[in-house]
Amino acid sequence: MVEVVAALIRDGERFMACQRPVHKARGLLWEFVGGKVEPGETHAQALVRECREELGVTVEVGSVYMALTHEYPDLTVHLTLFNARIAEGVPQKLEHNDIRWITVEEIPAYDFCPADEEILEELKKRGLER
Repeated sequence: MVEVVAALIRDGERFMACQRPVHKARGLLWEFVGGKVEPGETHAQALVRECREELGVTVEVGSVYMALTHEYPDLTVHLTLFNARIAEGVPQKLEHNDIRWITVEEIPAYDFCPADEEILEELKKRGLER
């Protein structure tokens, strides 16, 4: 099982969605910014590192929005989604094909990674409350 962290970053009534690069597994699907937890890292440290590497921003990591386990054909991930906010910097496409700020109502227009489906359903129910 691979430990993965991701950030739910809000801007008013919208949240950040990132499109995976075409050459990676699940290429061109949408996701929350984040990635694998490296040995010796806490979940929060991993999320700060991933946001710096992928977006060029520094985030403040807040509480856990939700956690889940998802089995892909090639790997099983334990995904923890954290509430987070950009403390410094402007998001850049350092890794992703595209970055968008979308509303909960716009979720059906985007093809997200299968691991995110449960999170998206929760967002539709709860909205962007903290």
